[in-house]
Amino acid sequence: MQNIPKMFQSATLKLTIWYLAGIMLVCLVFSVLVYNFASGELYARFEVIEARLAQSTTVLAQSDFNFETVRDRQIAEAEHNIVGMLLYANLAVLAIASVASYILAKRTLRPIEAAHEAQTKFTSDASHELKTPLAVMKTELEVILSDSGATKQDYREILESNLEEVDRLSELSSTLLKLARLEYSELEWRKFNITETVDTAIRSLGERADRIDVEAVKKLPDIEANPTSITELAVVLLDNALKYSPSDTRVTVSLKRRVRSVELSVTNIGVGIAPDKLPHIFTRFYRASSSRTLEENASYGLGLPLAKKIVELHHGELTASSQPGVFTTFTVRIPLSQTRAL
Repeated sequence: MQNIPKMFQSATLKLTIWYLAGIMLVCLVFSVLVYNFASGELYARFEVIEARLAQSTTVLAQSDFNFETVRDRQIAEAEHNIVGMLLYANLAVLAIASVASYILAKRTLRPIEAAHEAQTKFTSDASHELKTPLAVMKTELEVILSDSGATKQDYREILESNLEEVDRLSELSSTLLKLARLEYSELEWRKFNITETVDTAIRSLGERADRIDVEAVKKLPDIEANPTSITELAVVLLDNALKYSPSDTRVTVSLKRRVRSVELSVTNIGVGIAPDKLPHIFTRFYRASSSRTLEENASYGLGLPLAKKIVELHHGELTASSQPGVFTTFTVRIPLSQTRAL
């Protein structure tokens, strides 16, 4: 089986040939039409000249002028010149069309190639993230089973550790399924109040919700969106803000009316995000920490990409701003109407 780069290169060449074949077919048809039209025009003009000369019988009788010979020679030369010009024109078109067809083929396949590369990277990263907790669980179990002096408490600690890893794997698989559903499912839209949706998201956070302050203008207009997805979006942003801020600080949620949209912003106080890492935080499996070890607050780096995908499907905008050591703010703008956003 061909490797992927060679497969895309082969597909590019084949598509180039098809594009080029189509262009040259049109050029050949056009050339035949031009040749027939030019030849017909030549014959028509010579017939007019011959008719005029036939009226001048005195001139023709006093000379040895053979009109048919001259006509045939002139027509042959003209047709030869036409064929030559058409040949050079087609060669020029062939050269230009070859380059243009290759560029067009590359542009046509570029989104498919980019999607495949993204899928390959996603699969590789997902495999790595699955491999790490499984390796940890396997090592812990092997150690405890080989320890003949292990106590009941030792077994309990290993089981609790494995349970934590299972919970993390469950979280990972759940998020992956959500991303997959968003990729291939069509959302259903309906009108609802986003303030009530944010309240629902806050209540789902349990005791941690006590750290959240809500600032919302009165009488926010209803938005046309998917309530389940918007709730998930709010949960992701709030969970992220709570997770990466000290437990004695507050998280602020702001809801405002904008032109043809509603703005939701979530701000926390904490370590923040470095400027060089800010552009990458919506990339799947990206974590601001360069370490891939599982820390207490570590995540798989799928929450923000999930939020980004939800916002994109709602034709909205998700941005992040941060001042390291001071604050981090995520701002979402959702159009009031999905029909107008299209």
